[in-house]
Amino acid sequence: MVYGERFYRERMWAKGLVSFQVVVKETDLHISANQNLKEKAEEALQRCRRDIENFISLHPIFGTTFEPYRVPDSAPLIVKSMTEAAEMAGVGPMAAVAGTIAEYVGKDLLNHVSEIVVENGGDIFIKTAEPRRIGIFAGRSPLSEKVALTIYPEQTPMGVCTSSGTVGPSFSFGKADASVILSANTSLADAAATAVGNIIQTDKDIQKGIAKARKISGVVGVVIIKGTKIGIWGNVEIAPL
Repeated sequence: MVYGERFYRERMWAKGLVSFQVVVKETDLHISANQNLKEKAEEALQRCRRDIENFISLHPIFGTTFEPYRVPDSAPLIVKSMTEAAEMAGVGPMAAVAGTIAEYVGKDLLNHVSEIVVENGGDIFIKTAEPRRIGIFAGRSPLSEKVALTIYPEQTPMGVCTSSGTVGPSFSFGKADASVILSANTSLADAAATAVGNIIQTDKDIQKGIAKARKISGVVGVVIIKGTKIGIWGNVEIAPL
C-alpha cells in the first residue's frame, strides 16, 4: 500500500541486493537488484508511461472506468495486459496499472540481472534466488506489520499486490485494511486485489473475499486483513515480523 511519503520504505531491505528509487511523474518505484540499474529502470518506466498515457489520450474512458474495457488489437502490449487482467477480475483496467508497470519494468531489468524486486505503491514484482519475506502493511489494524509473506525462489517471478480501502489514495469500494493477492501474473494480482478488496466492508466479509479470489483463474494465494481478523487461502506461507 502507498501512504504519503511511503514511510514503510524505511523498513525495506533486500539482503544481498542494491536498492534505488526511480520516479517519473506520479510513478514512484523502489527497486532492489543485483546492481544499480537506475538509468535503465527510468528508461523502461518512461516507455511504460508513454504507452499508457498515449492510449488514454485517444481512449479517455480507459483511464476512468470501473468496468472491464475492450481495447483494439492495435493497443500497446502493456495496455492489453491491464485490460486482460481487469476482465478476469471484473474491474476497470486502471486497477491493474501499478502492478503492470512493476512487472514490465522488472522483466526489462531481468535482461541485465538475475534478481529483482520492483515495488510500486505496495504492488510488487519479484524474481529471487533465495527466500525473502514481504511484510504486510495494513494501516491501523493491530496486525499491520506483524505478519509477512515468505516467497521462495521456485515461486518466482511472481506478483504480490495489495489493495486497501483504509490506506492510501487508490480508490476502493471496500474497507479492507489489506487485500493481498499472489499470482504469477502481476497485472492480475493487482486487479484481483482490488476486486477482492471491494467486497470487504467488515470482518464478516473475509470469507466472501476469499471465495472471490478462488474464482479468479491465475490467483494462487490471498491474504485479507480487516481489523483484528485475517483470512488466508492458497499457496501462502506467513511468518511473524
